[in-house]
Amino acid sequence: MAGKFDHLEEHLEKFVENIRQLGIIVSDFQPSSQAGLNQKLNFIVTGLQDIDKCRQQLHDITVPLEVFEYIDQGRNPQLYTKECLERALAKNEQVKGKIDTMKKFKSLLIQELSKVFPEDMAKYRSIRGEDHPPS
Repeated sequence: MAGKFDHLEEHLEKFVENIRQLGIIVSDFQPSSQAGLNQKLNFIVTGLQDIDKCRQQLHDITVPLEVFEYIDQGRNPQLYTKECLERALAKNEQVKGKIDTMKKFKSLLIQELSKVFPEDMAKYRSIRGEDHPPS
């Protein structure tokens, strides 16, 4: 899997370098540099074709749109992963707290129902397979 990304990364680095060199040529264009300009344009077209060939190897990769928003904002896309994990941990703690609260509520409810409806709760405990009332 990493080989596919390395191959794409290599092509992208070459493409960016060719774009940078094209910018230099264009910013100080002289008629004598037309041949160099044409050559760089051909390299860019070839580079785009190479990148397009890499696309076929990576068709099964999906990237969340939020990652592109991070990049557009000039933020490190790895922060997206970190923040997703932090949100998942916080949500996990919240859900764990709700589960603990519901367990305590169930215990208290059974305790109070046992005081008010002892026969019915005895039947309930026997159906549930509980031998003794909760304390």
